[in-house]
Amino acid sequence: MKRISYFISITVLSLALTSCGCFDKFESRGFIPADAYGNDVNLTETSLAQMSWREFFTDPLLQQLIDSVLARNTDINSMRIAVEKSEASLKAAKLAYLPSLYFSPQGTLSSFDYGPVSKTYNLPLQLSLDIDAFGSITNQKRKSQAVLMQAKISEESLRANLVSTVAQQYFMLQLLDRQLQILTATDSLWNASLETEKILWENGKIYSTAVNQMESSYLNVKTQIVDTRRNIRSVENAICRLLAQTPQRINRSAWGSSLHHPEAKGDTGQRMFDTQFLLTGVPAMLLKNRPDIRLADYAMEEAFYNTQMARSAFFPSITLSGTAGWTNSAGVVVNPGKMLLNAVASLTQPIFARGRLKANLKIAKLSEEDLQRKYVQTVIDAGNQVNEALADCQAAREKHGYYHRQVEVLHEAYKGTHELMDNGKANYLEVLTAQESLLNSQLSEAANMYNGAKAVIALYIALGGGTK
Repeated sequence: MKRISYFISITVLSLALTSCGCFDKFESRGFIPADAYGNDVNLTETSLAQMSWREFFTDPLLQQLIDSVLARNTDINSMRIAVEKSEASLKAAKLAYLPSLYFSPQGTLSSFDYGPVSKTYNLPLQLSLDIDAFGSITNQKRKSQAVLMQAKISEESLRANLVSTVAQQYFMLQLLDRQLQILTATDSLWNASLETEKILWENGKIYSTAVNQMESSYLNVKTQIVDTRRNIRSVENAICRLLAQTPQRINRSAWGSSLHHPEAKGDTGQRMFDTQFLLTGVPAMLLKNRPDIRLADYAMEEAFYNTQMARSAFFPSITLSGTAGWTNSAGVVVNPGKMLLNAVASLTQPIFARGRLKANLKIAKLSEEDLQRKYVQTVIDAGNQVNEALADCQAAREKHGYYHRQVEVLHEAYKGTHELMDNGKANYLEVLTAQESLLNSQLSEAANMYNGAKAVIALYIALGGGTK
């Protein structure tokens, strides 16, 4: 009867002290301002941010490459292991509510003054149970859940970064292929121009300086071809490092095919320049889909439960333990022994811990405040990234038409100038200027298309895409 009264008293005391707040659950205080993207950006519908990366990148070779990286990359596999570790910690925290049970047999041989040897033994089962009267176990479990979610979100964030990196490097390879194609075609044209200049020089129609300058420009194209091939090798090696494999060629489709939007038409219908495709229509609240914002939110939750645990450390800890088994050391040596029962209830109340408990609580509260401020900064940074990426998309789209027309104009100028030179009506400097301007314009047009693709990828990732 006394034992029952004791347990009832413990239960009543535990319920009465729950008002200390040690069992409070975390409520997110994070917010996303309506103008997170900036006052000049008005996004009201939904499309781009909710696309999976397979929907966003339609090139089969790129999809296969991303799949391989996500399966083989060393960092992403380390993240998976970190998630499994966090899952194991959470499982242990959940099992902390259950009693622990140990079997600890002991045997003793003893003799006094060379007398006969006495043999004693104990065969007990020891049971111990921690009473969660002040939330220490509950808060540890909730903290472990927050840590697990942070591990999972970190894996999602790394996955999105890998998707972005692989796509950008894939498009860089396509850009370099396109530039190499332009340079190779230019090499052939300029070689023909050089041969024409040599014939004119041999016939005394121009000076040798014209031939020398034309040859210098021709050799410059040759060096650019070498540099471009070297850059291709460098990008392929970078992708192979992400794949955790030895250097080899990366298969890829032709320039522009993987960037084409299915509903777009014409040369200017590239995905990164399609106005309808860039109507991202994402309300500011969808920024909460971003891994870094969710990670910051769960970091605040972990800090909250650290504070709860630091607060519960001021209250007593209650442990129930018991032993049941057989022994022959109960005063009389018997064989095989008699039953031994033992029950203990203990309470430990901190009185003076040299300021450690107060310091821990203050540190936990300061950490919580710091993470709240970092959450706000994370939201600001996220909105800034969206604004920057959208501005880059718009700039690349606007410049695309100008570059496209510039290439057409300079191509006509080059043809006309070359014909005039063949008829002796234009000098070599005009031809040299025309062909160099055309080459630079062609390379700039290709680079701008890559910048547009990179900007759309950045916008997709900034809006929380790439995690699924």
